[in-house]
Amino acid sequence: MTADQPAAPRPWKPGRPGAGRGAPRDRAASRDRATPRAQATPRDRTPPRAQAGSRERAGARERAATPERTAGRQGGAARQSGAARQGAAGRKRVAGREGTAANKAAAPRERTAARERALRFARPERGPGAPRSPRRPTRGSVPAALRRAQTRLRKAWDRPLTAYYLIMGGSLLIIVLGLVMVYSASQIKALQSGLAPSYFFRKQLFAAALGGVLLLLAVRMPIKLHRAFAYPLLAGSVFLMCLVQVPGIGVAVNGNQNWISFGGPFLLQPSEFGKLALVLWGADLLARKQDKRLLNQWKHLLVPLVPAAGMLLGLIMLGGDMGTAIILTAILFGLLWLAGAPTRLFAGVLAFAVAIGALLIKTSANRMSRLACIGATEPGHNDQCWQAVHGIYALANGGWFGSGLGASMEKWGELPEPHTDFIFAITGEELGLAGTLSVLVLFAALGYAGIRVAGRTEDHFVRYAAGGVTTWITAQAVVNIGAVLGLLPIAGVPLPLFSYGGSALLPTMFAIGLLIAFARAEPSARAALATRQPALWKKLARVRRKTMRRRVKKRPSGER
Repeated sequence: MTADQPAAPRPWKPGRPGAGRGAPRDRAASRDRATPRAQATPRDRTPPRAQAGSRERAGARERAATPERTAGRQGGAARQSGAARQGAAGRKRVAGREGTAANKAAAPRERTAARERALRFARPERGPGAPRSPRRPTRGSVPAALRRAQTRLRKAWDRPLTAYYLIMGGSLLIIVLGLVMVYSASQIKALQSGLAPSYFFRKQLFAAALGGVLLLLAVRMPIKLHRAFAYPLLAGSVFLMCLVQVPGIGVAVNGNQNWISFGGPFLLQPSEFGKLALVLWGADLLARKQDKRLLNQWKHLLVPLVPAAGMLLGLIMLGGDMGTAIILTAILFGLLWLAGAPTRLFAGVLAFAVAIGALLIKTSANRMSRLACIGATEPGHNDQCWQAVHGIYALANGGWFGSGLGASMEKWGELPEPHTDFIFAITGEELGLAGTLSVLVLFAALGYAGIRVAGRTEDHFVRYAAGGVTTWITAQAVVNIGAVLGLLPIAGVPLPLFSYGGSALLPTMFAIGLLIAFARAEPSARAALATRQPALWKKLARVRRKTMRRRVKKRPSGER
């Protein structure tokens, strides 16, 4: 290489900065950076006042630009925080997906491990002749079934026709079962009296048929007619109860003169109709005073209801029938309770009634002996507790399911009055605990239905009448069954709708007709009955249509 020739460029190496295509630009920038800052521009020679003005204008521009810079910084910070949150959410989603995938991957392993543990602790295999163990119910299945049953039962109770069906079905079953037990319990009594074995059954069946007519009449009668019928019924009952005390007309049975003889075997007990009269008349009286807002005064609440009831009680006690007097007193207190009598007034009347009852019991040796037989297990002195003790014996002989219909031993002269006051004991001996519990359930259903009718109605007369009838039937059943069980003294009252006795059956069935009429009178029940057509009528209509189709004959093809 000579001195006149230019020098050749150096070859490009990867590690050398500033080489290649950008080398000239980089060299110029390096020369600029190497130039001193003092040599870039000369110093300004502006006067001091001009320099001060320029500084003020620059400060103003800087102050004006400060909010914009602040807003920009805040916006940038917000964008940064939003981006950070989005990033965190994204990371969480990714982690969730990864966790779900991990769980899905681990699920088969867990199931396999659970299967292995179950096989490890499983019982040995059952042989060919070994009995199969019963399958255990799964946990939570029984409570769920109970809850479903409770829900269905609650829905059934809340239906509009529940009270209607309970009253009709319960009373019908009690009457039918009572007829069966009257026939079974009265055969020996009829033979001992020289009568046909079915004598008492036929009389009870006739009374039940007549009571069915009265029941249908009570169902079809309007409420206004029931209210109008109360006053003549009360007057007639008082008149007949006065005739009982007339010699030659009144008849004494078992020491109580409370019967009227109509010749032959037909007897009538007017005090049973007095119960129905007190219910209807007292309900109408209280309803009229309730409409006039007079029941807030104690004199309107007690007068004339309590004096009229006292008159009926006096006529009954003249014949010595304290059992019927107890039931009549229970009806009176039931009406006062439904009318909203104050607790102080109610307690005062109750204390007065208890004092009178204690005095009547104290002055009678027969009543004192009955009171002494509560809970007796031995006949006692002079066999004064014979009937109460043999009633317990009859229940004990029955066991769980009884000895069978007609197989009672106590009715063969051992138990007095087996078909009237102590028919519940014969039921327990022949049908056992199952039969007696069935009777109790039927009476409980009847009482519940009566309370429901009295509680849901808006008519004051219906409320008082339904409550009075329910109190009457429930109190009489409690007194009779309590005496048979030895928990109460023997009061001589029959089991309603069940025991033998036409005089007790007729007014009771009329009272059941009242409850059915009141249950049908509810607006919801009336609407439900209007939308239902009896299934029997549907079947008859279907049969009629089929018969009419068969009667229509097709004409021959050649006939015009």
